[in-house]
Amino acid sequence: MEFLFIDWLGTPVWFWLSFLLLVVTLTAFDLGVLHKDDREMGIAESLKLSAFYIGIALLFGAWIWYSRGPEPGMQYYTGFFIEKALSIDNVFVISLIFTYFAIPAKYQYRALLWGIIAVIVLRGLMIAGGAALVNQAYWVLYLFAAFLIFTGIKMFFVGDEPMDVANNPAVRFISRLMPVTRELHGQRFFVRIADPKSGKLVTSATPLFLALVVINLADLVFAVDSVPAIFAITTDTFIVYTSNIMAILGLRALYFALAAMVHRFHYLKYALAAVLVFIGAKIFISDFVLTGAKFPPLLSLGVTFALIAAGIVYSLWKTRNETKEQNT
Repeated sequence: MEFLFIDWLGTPVWFWLSFLLLVVTLTAFDLGVLHKDDREMGIAESLKLSAFYIGIALLFGAWIWYSRGPEPGMQYYTGFFIEKALSIDNVFVISLIFTYFAIPAKYQYRALLWGIIAVIVLRGLMIAGGAALVNQAYWVLYLFAAFLIFTGIKMFFVGDEPMDVANNPAVRFISRLMPVTRELHGQRFFVRIADPKSGKLVTSATPLFLALVVINLADLVFAVDSVPAIFAITTDTFIVYTSNIMAILGLRALYFALAAMVHRFHYLKYALAAVLVFIGAKIFISDFVLTGAKFPPLLSLGVTFALIAAGIVYSLWKTRNETKEQNT
């Protein structure tokens, strides 16, 4: 049992195994018990399940705080809040993808679940690559920081560009690689159907599979912002990975509530832009103003939380009349 206490990427193996066990348990419970049958999720159920996942994530952060100390705990919470806020932007894109492929609500949850399982692997690869770069060359953090500042400033002045799902390269590639059915076949990603020309049974992808692929590609695009952001907070691979994954795990539950009111979070992007600029600037402040001293983790957490909360509250306040108009 000694291997459990061996450090892997700076953290004892038993920490990693405990986290993976938690993720597997939550996923199995979700897929095998809560949503064994395909059905549409209501807003109330979405909010309750999301609160459950957020509660689990906060408790996990408390465990990190208790077992590893206040600084890693605050770094985890900072990363979690940033990733959670950035994931709200993902909701609009995911909703657009499901609409384009005409995926009914009762199949969306399972597609999101399998998508998140893929994200757990893909984010792990991206974070591992980022950690290797930072360990080999610290100056890569300055590139991350500069990129975050540039992205944040760009978000202030550039409007949102709608995603062109029809011309997505992955959709065109899969359509050339294998047959794609025009209609859904329940929750199945692939089916065996007769070829119109030869009459032979061939494996064909369904629109649900195409939606799943495009959603995961969209997440990789969003990860270009979120992964450098968390590396700018800490280079601890365990904190980077767990804060990302715990925020993403609850996204599928929150999706159905947010999809119905995502238009009310229009002004949140300005708060997120300010967060990205702050996180990026923090690296330069720590190394060139504080001359190598660490930026206070509590201050970093407080500023991040305050900006995100202000963005959410201001968005809901500015769009309050839209709700009233819909109810009249």
